[in-house]
Amino acid sequence: MDFDIALVLVVLTFASGIIWIMDKYLWEKERKARQQAKLDKKGKELTEQERDALLADPVIVDYAKSLFPIFFIVLLLRSFIFEPFRIPSQSMMPNLWVGDFILVNKFSYGVRLPVLNLEILDTGKPKNGDVAVFRYPVNPSINFIKRVIGVPGDHVIYKNKVLYINGKMIPQELIGVYQGEGSGEKMTGAILKNEDLLGVKHNILLVPGKPDYSHMYFSKFYKEGHIDLVVPEGHYFMMGDNRDESHDSRFWGLVPQENLVGKAFMIWFNWDVGHGLFWERIGNTIE
Repeated sequence: MDFDIALVLVVLTFASGIIWIMDKYLWEKERKARQQAKLDKKGKELTEQERDALLADPVIVDYAKSLFPIFFIVLLLRSFIFEPFRIPSQSMMPNLWVGDFILVNKFSYGVRLPVLNLEILDTGKPKNGDVAVFRYPVNPSINFIKRVIGVPGDHVIYKNKVLYINGKMIPQELIGVYQGEGSGEKMTGAILKNEDLLGVKHNILLVPGKPDYSHMYFSKFYKEGHIDLVVPEGHYFMMGDNRDESHDSRFWGLVPQENLVGKAFMIWFNWDVGHGLFWERIGNTIE
């Protein structure tokens, strides 16, 4: 079952805030009067603890007062500034590993209202080479992370595992054979290259002997044996850095601008289930 954290935070913040306000302006005065009357009646018979219990707020009101500021601050931070995500797959290897916990800058691609995802402030647009988190177009309740390959107006060609953007071949420099760790061990033997995507240098993986199957699943961009498209306004073409093991725009299409969540910028923790903690991943920036 999909779990919408933003919706839960909005509901909790709203509910706790309403209870706090209702108590402050409707219930508190009458309740305090009743409590004081009981206190005056019993007088010195009560211990200090009994007096405190008698004068205490109802449990639901006490929780609302205590938790509303926390819910409100977390909602603001998560909705408009930073949001944490966990990498569940190997599609962005070798740069992001399974088990990496990343931070995403929500301010990078426009400020949006939580749940409604309505942009209220334009603070920027994705650039070629950005590592972006977005809501999966096929099922927007799921978040995906990929690299921005094509922005609106770009002519993108992916042929023989090489990118061409606006007629320019994107250079790849051979580094060697990849040696994976943890859950990434299955990618050992892949070819490790460094790609210069219009000034953004990052590593990619290519599997020797494995063809590019993208045209078999998403024929809209398939032309004469390769991917070929012009990115329309308000959309983005995304690909994983693990080029032959990524389910991306080659398969399911373009990402609408309204699906953007933010730009990934840092790994703040790592826990690869079954393989433990990789300390050297913590604090790494995302290129």
